[in-house]
Amino acid sequence: MNRHAIDAGPREMDLSRFDPLPRVMFYDDFNQGMSGWTVLTGNYTGSLRNMHPGYRQFTPPMLSNLTQWDGGTHGGLSGSYALKLATRPDVGAQTVSLKRLTFPRACTMQVEAYLTFKPEATELELSDRDVRSFGFVLDIQTKQHRVLPQIRYLNAIDGALANKWQYKPRTTVFNDVGDRTVTLYHYGEENWVDIPGGYQTLCYNEIPTKINWHYFRLGFDIRTLRYTELQCNDLVLDLSGLEMLKFDAMPNLNNLFNVIPFVETDSRKRAFLYFDSILLSGDW
Repeated sequence: MNRHAIDAGPREMDLSRFDPLPRVMFYDDFNQGMSGWTVLTGNYTGSLRNMHPGYRQFTPPMLSNLTQWDGGTHGGLSGSYALKLATRPDVGAQTVSLKRLTFPRACTMQVEAYLTFKPEATELELSDRDVRSFGFVLDIQTKQHRVLPQIRYLNAIDGALANKWQYKPRTTVFNDVGDRTVTLYHYGEENWVDIPGGYQTLCYNEIPTKINWHYFRLGFDIRTLRYTELQCNDLVLDLSGLEMLKFDAMPNLNNLFNVIPFVETDSRKRAFLYFDSILLSGDW
């Protein structure tokens, strides 16, 4: 789909709030259903007990109409439903979702979304320090390399506000879980680095049942294995000089391209990450 050839129907009007590259890979409006988003199950061989404990905590995504105890049903940015990621209620608990793809051509890919984040509203308090972070991972493999570009918005840590964007440039250790299977838990707290110019205070309304939607955009060039840009609302950051997790190519993963959002809690409340819609586009 070309951005200059959009008709004026309702679905195309929704697309006009994005800024896609010339080829739209997918556009998921969660009023239409789950659209292939699923839980990330960690690698294992023979038994689920062999799974890395980090992956065991992950919960499946769900469709939500954002019902609040004080105000009733909120709904999405446009329509009744959003995709919801919810952590477990433990300090540092994380969850992710993903959509499993392959890329048809090495090019610049760009993911855009309208999202919001909140802790579970279990107290009559602001609770703006209860969500630790949210972010995105792109899991990509070319003929030579597998790369994991990974960024997050660190909202708060250990009860203190941080309000900054970070990236993860260094590798972590692979663990064997069978004769031919390895696992890598790269979502932990280690090795995060601040993105230059990445301080940003996001809108967080006065009570924990109020939400405001945010625009998000992240680009990556598969040809050069470099980030392009990160945008959240009116903040635009050039990421082209940043490093990322990078390994030799693995068997059976040719042209891998997975899109993986995640969220983490900093308190004993569940952290929620909602998506009204997500769009992936490319430039070939």
